[in-house]
Amino acid sequence: MPAVYMYVVDRDFGFAPNPFHGYCTLATCKPGIRSTAQLGDWVIGMGGKRLNATGRCVFAMQVVKKIDFQEYWTNPDYVTKRPVRNGSSVRLLGDNIYHRDRETSAWRQADSHHSKTDGTPNPINVQNDTKSDKVLISKQFFYFGREAPVVPADLLSATGFKNRQGHRRFSDEPSKKLIDWICTNFSSSLNQVTADPFDFEQSDKRYSGEDNKIV
Repeated sequence: MPAVYMYVVDRDFGFAPNPFHGYCTLATCKPGIRSTAQLGDWVIGMGGKRLNATGRCVFAMQVVKKIDFQEYWTNPDYVTKRPVRNGSSVRLLGDNIYHRDRETSAWRQADSHHSKTDGTPNPINVQNDTKSDKVLISKQFFYFGREAPVVPADLLSATGFKNRQGHRRFSDEPSKKLIDWICTNFSSSLNQVTADPFDFEQSDKRYSGEDNKIV
């Protein structure tokens, strides 16, 4: 049975995950999930206290492809995922931000949501994001954003999931029932951005892992 990775979404800009341009991708943050999740596994983001969305499902994505940062950057299929800081809100939040310097092989960070306010690399974010150089890609996803549905309390509690830091990995019958509930009740929302991200109105802001602040 596929594994189900669940975690609390503290910030929902449309950056991690990024549900735009036909793919839902997890390319930054959550290095533990990105390094270990395999094809066929599911990643579920539950709303947290900051979003006033506890118990609600922000997104669910099944991993259909797993590639490294360099392939993500160079593959023309994902060029629209590169950030454009003078573009639309969707382009501002592009998550295709890492590649290797040709001469030094050091990580290069594109001007993005994870950079400093002047567009230069944020070393704290670079360090955290590159703990895993894997990108999870889905063409089998549900992204609900602000319209995140409430998961039935009995269904959620049966999984053993708790709103806390870090992620949990499940591979049992209750987690399968949760996936079945999402797929059955929201089939018309498959591969759709149902609503804007909770923090979409702040799409021009930057995040710093150093002090966990939006600037």
